[in-house]
Amino acid sequence: MVIHTAVPVYDMGGRQAGVLEGGMLLNQNQDFVDTINDLVYRPNSLLAGSHGTATLFLDDVRIATNVRLFEGKRALGTRVSRAVRDRVLGKGETWYDRAFVVKDWYISGYQPIHDSRGERVGMLYVGYLEKPFRDAKVAALAAILLLFAAIGTAGGMLFWRWARTIFQPLERMNATISAVEAGDLDARTGKVGSADEIGRVAHHLDQLLDQLRQRNRELKDWAESLDLKVAERTRDLEQSNRLLQETQRQLVMSEKLAAIGEITAGVAHEINNPVAVIQGNLDLLREVLGPAAAPVMEEIRLIDQQVQRIQVMVAKLLQFARPTDYAGYVDQVDVAGVLEDCLILIRHLLDKSAIAVVRDYRAGRPAGINRGELQQVLVNLMVNAVHAMPQGGNLTLSTRDWEDKGEVVTVTDSGAGIAAEYLERIFDPFFTTKQDKGTGLGLSISYTLVARYGGSLTVASNPGEGSAFSVWLLSEPSLVQ
Repeated sequence: MVIHTAVPVYDMGGRQAGVLEGGMLLNQNQDFVDTINDLVYRPNSLLAGSHGTATLFLDDVRIATNVRLFEGKRALGTRVSRAVRDRVLGKGETWYDRAFVVKDWYISGYQPIHDSRGERVGMLYVGYLEKPFRDAKVAALAAILLLFAAIGTAGGMLFWRWARTIFQPLERMNATISAVEAGDLDARTGKVGSADEIGRVAHHLDQLLDQLRQRNRELKDWAESLDLKVAERTRDLEQSNRLLQETQRQLVMSEKLAAIGEITAGVAHEINNPVAVIQGNLDLLREVLGPAAAPVMEEIRLIDQQVQRIQVMVAKLLQFARPTDYAGYVDQVDVAGVLEDCLILIRHLLDKSAIAVVRDYRAGRPAGINRGELQQVLVNLMVNAVHAMPQGGNLTLSTRDWEDKGEVVTVTDSGAGIAAEYLERIFDPFFTTKQDKGTGLGLSISYTLVARYGGSLTVASNPGEGSAFSVWLLSEPSLVQ
C-alpha cells in the first residue's frame, strides 16, 4: 500500500511539460502507525494497565501495526476477525464497538480505506485495551453496591427515608456516568437537593465532566490546528524542494558547461594545428604535382572536404566554448523576413523530403537580437525538423507577440517526436539522437545564443505527435556576457 501524489509541471509558456510524482510505502512502516498511535492516545489519557494500538490493513491483513504477539513481536501478517471484515470491507461501514484483536478484547474503531478509484482496499484501526476499564467499572459498581448494602443493613427501616435521599443522587450520578460512557458528554447530574457528601460528590462529578468536555474540545481544536500546520508546512516543503531542485539543475548545468567549455576550447585549438598542417601540405601537394595529380584528384578532393568538415566542427566547438567572442550587434529584426531567408537556405532539403511549409506570422513587433545569430538558430531548428520527417510532413513556422516583452517564434514538425527521457537533456552539449550524423552542439549553441540576449529556447514534444521548439525573444534585450 502506497500513499501517492502527483502534480503537473508547466513550462514557461504555461503548457504542461510533465508530471512530478511521489509516494510513501506503508507496508511495515511502523513509524507511520506509531505516529498515528501517539496522536490518538496522548500520555496518561488511558487508565493504568491499558494501552492504545493502531493498525493499517491491506484488505484484511495487517501490514503495519503496533499490536504485539508474543515476546514483543508485532502482529504483522495476521488477519482481522470475520465480523469486522464483513462490516467494514464488505459493507463499507465504520466499526465502533468492542472487537477481539489478536489475543485480547479492545474498544475499537475500524475505518475503511479507499483508493483513488473509490474502491475499498484496506482499513485503519485504532483501539485500547478494554480490561482495565471493565475492571475499574466493576470495582466502582462493587464499591457502590457495598456502600448501599452497608447503609441498608445499618439503617434498616428506621433510615429508609434517609436512604432514599442517598439512592436517588447515586442513581442520577450512575445514569450520568452511563450516559457519558455512551458518548453523551453533555450529561450532568445537576442539583441533588442535599448539601452533604453525596451532594458534593455529585457537584464535583459535574465539575469533572465539565472539565472533560473542555479538554475534549481543546483536544479537537488542537488536532485541527495541527492538521492545518502540517498541511501548511507540507506546502512550504514542496515549494522549497521544487526551488532546490531547479537551483541544483541550474548549478549542474552551469558547472557542466564551464567544464566542457574549458575542455573543448583546448581540444579545438589542439586540433587546429594539425589541420592547418594537413591543409597546407594538401595545397602544396596539388601545386607540386600539377597535372600529374589527376589520377588521385578525387582522393585529394575527399581529403580537402574532410579537412573543411573538421574546421567547421572546430569552429562550433570554439563558439560553444567562448560564446562571448562571437557575439554580434543587436538589431531590431523582422523575424518573418529572417524565416523566409532561412527557407531559401534549406530549400534543397525541403524538396528532397517532400515537406510542406505552413506559415502563421502574427507578431506585430520586431525582436532585439543579432540577425545573423538568429538566422543560425532558426536554420538549425528547421534542419532538425526536416531530419525528423524523412518521409515528408508539415513544417509549421509561427510567430506571435509575447505579452509586452517581445516575440515568440515556433518551429513545429509533424515527425515522430522526442522520447520523454531525452527532453531533459535535449540542450546538453554533445547530446544527440542522430548517432553519427550530428555533433550534439547545434541545440546547445542555439540555446546559448538566445540566452545571451535575455531570451530562452524551449521544447514541447509527445512521441508520435511531432515536436515544437519555441524561441522567446525580447524587444529590448540586455546582452548577457
